[in-house]
Amino acid sequence: MTNQNDIAEFEKIAADTLSKLSSYQLEANQSGSPASGYAPMREILQKLDVENYMQNGGMTRESFKGFLNRYLKNSVQLHSPSFIAHQVSVPDNPGILSGMINSVMNNPMAIYEMGPAAATLEFRVVNWMLEKIGWVQEPMPDTVDESVDRDSHAAGVLVHGGSLANLTCMLAARAKVAPNAWTDGVPSDLAVMVPKVSHYSNERAVAIMGLGSKAIYPIDVDEWGVVKVKSLETTYAKIKADGKRCMAVIANASSTATGLHDPLVAMGEFCQKHNLWFHVDACHGATALLAKDVKHYFDGVEMADSFVWDAHKMMQVPVLCAAALFKSAKDLDAAFHQDASYLAYGENREGYDSIQRAVECTKSSLSLKIFLNIAFRGEQALGEFVSDRYAMAKRFYSLLKQRHNFYVPYEPETNILCFRFQGVDGKATDELQQKIRFEMMKRKEFHITSTLINGVRYLRVTIMNKLTDEKILTSLLDKVEELAEEFS
Repeated sequence: MTNQNDIAEFEKIAADTLSKLSSYQLEANQSGSPASGYAPMREILQKLDVENYMQNGGMTRESFKGFLNRYLKNSVQLHSPSFIAHQVSVPDNPGILSGMINSVMNNPMAIYEMGPAAATLEFRVVNWMLEKIGWVQEPMPDTVDESVDRDSHAAGVLVHGGSLANLTCMLAARAKVAPNAWTDGVPSDLAVMVPKVSHYSNERAVAIMGLGSKAIYPIDVDEWGVVKVKSLETTYAKIKADGKRCMAVIANASSTATGLHDPLVAMGEFCQKHNLWFHVDACHGATALLAKDVKHYFDGVEMADSFVWDAHKMMQVPVLCAAALFKSAKDLDAAFHQDASYLAYGENREGYDSIQRAVECTKSSLSLKIFLNIAFRGEQALGEFVSDRYAMAKRFYSLLKQRHNFYVPYEPETNILCFRFQGVDGKATDELQQKIRFEMMKRKEFHITSTLINGVRYLRVTIMNKLTDEKILTSLLDKVEELAEEFS
């Protein structure tokens, strides 16, 4: 752009961009579109002419069109129904609008006076989430009675991703059992009970807080990664025998690798029995609370002390957007003990400053993404999307069971399913699974992932796209068989 303040030129480039992105969506929606722009990094640098622009600048409206075209071609096309890989949403158009709005306004809304509309939306969206869990919503700031105990209602905050959300919840759990840790340092006797199969962000949170990875006491799981209820008492007894205090017990809802849910009722009752903090990592599965036919997987969730919900997964909003939610507002208040009088004003009763509740100081208007999807689509439609994608995973399970070349270890509970090409003789190797996956990406035909279960390599799909249907999934299995024969 020749002039930083040239609004007319900006409008033209913005119109070009919107037109190209609309075409990009439409093209990717077609089943024949490539699922990935997978290529070596050096090759992509050359295609994008990065060094030239970094050194010389000079990008114009016309050259930008070429750059954008090449950038899109060398990116992953989540809108393609043959992208069945990672747990990232195909963003719905209402939520996409939030990106444009937030980028222009640029309101760092963690401080109420810097983004009152965004802060207000976040307050309402978080309360909506709390209500779905079954907790008491937080009262409006201007109606707060100082004599009311903060334990009497819930609270939460939106953050940039599930890793930050899990960290925030663990900070609150630490404050509960060791209230002086913020000032005096972390006690050496704290421990956390974590399922042996769990998202890495939980272990990372424990390490970041200074407990050390040795503070993690793994809970035994079954062969598909679901917590064994009997192992809860065994693990807790070991913590006590080692002279340590259990800071928190973590449950998966659902597991990242398999999409299966831990037994929340049993785990909640165990935590209540021993007065332990119960944290539910529901990054992927939480949106099932909106779906009548599958919300039963969250029976018992009201017993949790903290809960993480990634909206940028099954709520179809753009990344990043996650919620750290707490049954007691007092627990969230205790997570961070710093004062920033130059930012957070104690006399402000018009709203609240979420800077006191989150790691981030500069925070985007994350709530706008969620609100626009709800406002345009409606809560019922969001729940129906979850039900439909879960049902498609069950259909894929049936397709796999009908083919002798494949082994599928469990019936899916979500839209995640692991399977393995085994061949008629059942002797296919782990190396073959990986070779098939990478070859499909290189040929830009299908994009799936893989994972290890009990030390064995499985192929893995996550059906996030509403256009991924039985025809696409059948074609995927045909392609796997074709490549397996080619590599034999």
